[in-house]
Amino acid sequence: MIFSNPSGAPELACDECGCRWFDRMHDRCYECGAPVSAAAMEAFREALQEWGQSNFSGTRGRLPDLD
Repeated sequence: MIFSNPSGAPELACDECGCRWFDRMHDRCYECGAPVSAAAMEAFREALQEWGQSNFSGTRGRLPDLD
């Protein structure tokens, strides 16, 4: 499940319980232990790429230098 946070960036949530916290070492939800599917990870990557392109289009896809 993918949703947008208050700043508009996509966030991944567990398909089983909706939790947003994951054990990245084991690709499992902290709340219910459900595995994160390959399809969910791919959908999240695509959403991040879309969001990045729409928000950083003036920087040719690179994040702005904040220094």
